[in-house]
Amino acid sequence: WQYPINTNMRFPCPRGGGPGRGAKKNFAPTIVMPELLLELLSEEIPARMQGRAAEDLRRLVTEKLNAAGLTFTDAVSHVTPRRLILVIDGLPEKQPDVTEEKKGPKVGAPEQAIQGFMKANGLAAIDEAEVRETGKGSFYFAVRHAAGRPSAEVLPEIVMTAVEGMPWPKSMRWGSNSSRWVRPLWSVIALFDGTPLRAALTFGEPDKGEVFWFGNRTTGHRFMAPDLFEVSGFADYEAKLRNAKVMIDREERRRVIAEGAAVLAAEKGLTVGENPGLLDEVTGLVEWPVVLMGSIDEDFMDLPPEVLTTSMRSHQKYFPTEDKDGKLAPRFIVVANMETEDGGAAIVAGNERVLRARLADARFFWDQDRKRSLASRAPALEQIVFHAKLGTLDEKADRMQALAVEIAKHVPGADIDRVRSAARLAKADLTSGMVGEFPELQGVMGRYYALHDGEHPEVARAVAEHYSPLGPNDSCPSEPVSVAVALADKIDTLVGFWAIDEKPSGSKDPYALRRAALGVIRLTIENGLRIPLRTIFERSADIYPKDMELPSSSMARAVANVSEMLGNDGSPTHWGFTVGKQLFEFIVERLKIALKGRGVRHDLISAVFATEEQRVGGEDDLVRLLERVRALEAFVEGDDGANLLVAYRRAANIVRIEEKKDKARFDGALDESRFCQDEEQSLFAALNDAAATARPALEAEEFGGAMAALAKLRQPVDAFFDKVTVNADDPALRENRLRLLSRIGATLGEVADFSRIEG
Repeated sequence: WQYPINTNMRFPCPRGGGPGRGAKKNFAPTIVMPELLLELLSEEIPARMQGRAAEDLRRLVTEKLNAAGLTFTDAVSHVTPRRLILVIDGLPEKQPDVTEEKKGPKVGAPEQAIQGFMKANGLAAIDEAEVRETGKGSFYFAVRHAAGRPSAEVLPEIVMTAVEGMPWPKSMRWGSNSSRWVRPLWSVIALFDGTPLRAALTFGEPDKGEVFWFGNRTTGHRFMAPDLFEVSGFADYEAKLRNAKVMIDREERRRVIAEGAAVLAAEKGLTVGENPGLLDEVTGLVEWPVVLMGSIDEDFMDLPPEVLTTSMRSHQKYFPTEDKDGKLAPRFIVVANMETEDGGAAIVAGNERVLRARLADARFFWDQDRKRSLASRAPALEQIVFHAKLGTLDEKADRMQALAVEIAKHVPGADIDRVRSAARLAKADLTSGMVGEFPELQGVMGRYYALHDGEHPEVARAVAEHYSPLGPNDSCPSEPVSVAVALADKIDTLVGFWAIDEKPSGSKDPYALRRAALGVIRLTIENGLRIPLRTIFERSADIYPKDMELPSSSMARAVANVSEMLGNDGSPTHWGFTVGKQLFEFIVERLKIALKGRGVRHDLISAVFATEEQRVGGEDDLVRLLERVRALEAFVEGDDGANLLVAYRRAANIVRIEEKKDKARFDGALDESRFCQDEEQSLFAALNDAAATARPALEAEEFGGAMAALAKLRQPVDAFFDKVTVNADDPALRENRLRLLSRIGATLGEVADFSRIEG
């Protein structure tokens, strides 16, 4: 037995005699702190929102508990399709008492200061303040003692604020309510120490909206146990809900589904493929999972397996099964939300009937689509608008074809004719009946139709893979033709939206341009492509119509500036220069983010790229640049590099300070005749040797050699700072030495901008 602390504390009898009888003095009582139980019962919450919602509710409530000074031992949230649940253990009976002190003016301060202090702290007379001696004299202190409020009075405010602040991705109004929530609410349980809190949630205007008083009653499974029942605490709540056919633990439901599916499949000698996303979604659709197995008519098993799995997974939420050879089997797993007297036979039959109808539609589209060649479908793309300012999909296919041929010149092994064919056919399956019914199969069906028409397998594969990679976990194409077409698709999209000034902003990216940029990066780096991206971006812009209308925006102003500088009319070639520059900068920023997870330092990437930006044209070969970054990383992590970085910063700081003081620049030519010490001459010679070695080494991609040349600067730089006084009394000598220090940064700048390196 457990008892709360109070004046009637009793001890349980170890012999079972009842409270207070036969208790031993050395028996330690268990202290039970009050518990908060919260349940929000509603219509079905979308499965994709449930996990985040449970965490948001826990976070919002616990943050407000901490702010109110209410400590707790544990906070656990649960979620089912119809209810959000939060249980918080170890709450105190009331808030702690608080004493606030505010220091006031010194005793004897002007009357105006004393009156202001009294007014600010609600003092009727200065005698109400305490006088304390400090190290600086006697001061007035206003001391206020605030008694903590009972938790039962504070908790309703916390619960109501947290519920109203839930950040749902999508919400709705219902009835006459003006307030929004994810789905219509049914009831609210809010129990503190077994007693309902005295408050209510109001949705809508006062006296007009819907009021949900905090209570202690809920309902079980919608069909199997719909009756209301009372609960007294979380343990009672959980037990009664389980009896009412509701599993509140999401992980338990997930485990029941996974294990049940595996058992049913094993009975037929089959396995269930890994699909964690579908498993999570189905877990969010049921409160009492019942796993069943259905059959697929053999007549449909000759359809492409992607058609079958898409119908089952995306549309019906079924789990496909595979045989021992990994081939799709004519069985599927369906998860029901209730037990039935016939063991689920009617549920299975109904789901088989629905799947049969959907696959019959797929069979019809499969047969009809193959009556026409994929190439004959391409002209119909002119009826589909890609973007109002960027033309139709037919125009995009033409641009992709021209651009893919240019890209293929930089992709080893890419056959130009196959690249041209694949680019032209890539979007053609969008006009097919199958893709119209199953949009998820775009590209996939194009491959099947291309093979049916006798196209080369490389062309068919490129049609299927040109959308990839779709994300960080998606496989990246590696076949030459596929790589060229996939790059052309993404680069054409990026250049077009950059030209019309529809770039991503903040968290908004309606055209998935960040994903396209990451796709360009992965295709380039993972395939080791030596491709000049800025040049390709400009070529892509040049393929767009000559009379393309640019927006009256920052892009248009930038283009106007470039046109004026170059003395041209702003044709695509020249606005392509601006687009190429801006787009490559965007690619670099995405590259930093992409490589951050791999442990590559973003500051080293910035250091290398900043050096190239200062050169005419600049480096835009991502593979080459990353090799330089890796070589730089190895250099700065070694002793020579780390010490040289310190010396560089010392030199740069001295030059910066003196330039600011003199309002002059010290980047001019050096006068060797003014070298008075051997250390000056040695440093000058070492800088010249390092620059002469680093430049050709970088051009030959011998990045280790370039770093080795810089490493030789460590000793002469250290010797210079040990022996030479930079700010000499002779102004000419001082200026020459400052120019020598400036030369250190210029020499290191041949490899990277060391000012951007952290640490």
